[in-house]
Amino acid sequence: MTELVRTREDLAKARAAMTGSLGVVMTMGALHAGHETLLRAAREQADHVLVTIFVNPLQFGPNEDFDRYPRTLAEDLAICRRAGADVVFAPSREEMYPEGQPRVRVDPGPLGEDLEGQSRPGFFHGVLTVVLKLLQLTRPDLTLFGEKDYQQLTLVRRMARDLDVPVRVVGVPTVREPDGLALSSRNRYLSPDERKAALSLSAALRAGAEAADRGHDAGEVLAGAHRAFGAGAPGARLDYLVLTDPDLEPGPVSGPARLLVAAWVGNTRLIDNAAIRLAPRS
Repeated sequence: MTELVRTREDLAKARAAMTGSLGVVMTMGALHAGHETLLRAAREQADHVLVTIFVNPLQFGPNEDFDRYPRTLAEDLAICRRAGADVVFAPSREEMYPEGQPRVRVDPGPLGEDLEGQSRPGFFHGVLTVVLKLLQLTRPDLTLFGEKDYQQLTLVRRMARDLDVPVRVVGVPTVREPDGLALSSRNRYLSPDERKAALSLSAALRAGAEAADRGHDAGEVLAGAHRAFGAGAPGARLDYLVLTDPDLEPGPVSGPARLLVAAWVGNTRLIDNAAIRLAPRS
């Protein structure tokens, strides 16, 4: 039985009743099979699973899709029950931010200003602030994030290390449609033609990974990924396509690496990434 709680007080009562380890999955709702994979992974690794559902206004810019972001609580609860979640915490905006916009926010540092942070200024300040608040409210042993939002996962891990937050941050591989499109709550915004154009992202990643498997260097891998993106269906506008190390640190890349892409498809912005391995430099 999955318990729905809306307030901090009820959350504290539900948390106090739990014995054993707790895994927390943080979401903004509009759950899909990718989220369900996170919940099932949490179920395998912890005695209890708690899901948070909160559309966080701090991580939306003035011209972004906060108002139209899908709210589907009834369907989300059905998925949580099916995946075996014990508790769902779905607070209101006022419950999470009782004094309005918080005056103190988590600074993500230089990494938070690059890639997604460059395209969406202030985004990771909002993400890390709400993540830290939810970690304080739920006090989990582990928290699970999908690798599709790879920069977010990297920053949450860094925040936990740098601020001594006693939680294990677990990354879960991206779940994809049969044709390769990464599952995302924003995919529902795509028209049929835009859905085809969106495949340019995964095509670029696939081409880059194949080039790496053939022993090509970083420059050739990135060039192959760009060619594949450009050869995709019309309608996808590239924001960035970069090759970096697994911790997203600057500098030359060799060995394990990460290929990350973001693009606009119509009015919808999508992101994706893939792990690759570059051949040792000669």
